[in-house]
Amino acid sequence: MKTNLAALTSSTTNLSAVPTTNDLRAIKPPVAIPTGWEWLWWTLGVLAFAALIYFAWRWWQKRRQQASPIVIVPPHIRARQKLQEALALMDQPRLFCILVSDTIRLYLEERFNFHAPDRTTEEFLHELQATDLLKPEQKNSLSEFLSRCDLVKFARYEPGRPELEDLHASALQLVDETEPKLPENSTSHASRITNHVHP
Repeated sequence: MKTNLAALTSSTTNLSAVPTTNDLRAIKPPVAIPTGWEWLWWTLGVLAFAALIYFAWRWWQKRRQQASPIVIVPPHIRARQKLQEALALMDQPRLFCILVSDTIRLYLEERFNFHAPDRTTEEFLHELQATDLLKPEQKNSLSEFLSRCDLVKFARYEPGRPELEDLHASALQLVDETEPKLPENSTSHASRITNHVHP
């Protein structure tokens, strides 16, 4: 009887050493195994991002150009603007004559494809006489205008204000007579440009 009791006690002790269900550990998540193609996905991602930035920049550039179109001011309007600025130099005859004569030379170059700014007055007038782009009276008026400006520019001639005003009027008249004639429906557009140049 004592033998059986000892055996039962030993069996109970051994059962307490067996792990129960409460000792089971939780299942671990799956471990990612590198495939060796990660660099490809990273490269494609970077290229896609760069392409997105590029197209966004192109769209912004195009939108900015559409928002601010370049306005080309015709030569006769630019010439009037310069002649208007020359009025501020009435007290400085030499600078006044340089500005008005250079304005007319540049205007004629742009309007009729003359090479006026690079030539002397004699060379310019000689070329002018060989063309039929200006009327005879306009050629004579231009010749007199440039000669009078040269007297002030190179011969230290000091004209009075009325004479300077007459030179200014001659230059303005030449521009008025030789400016291109716009179609009827373009008159309002030209008027808007003129108002923009002369606020």
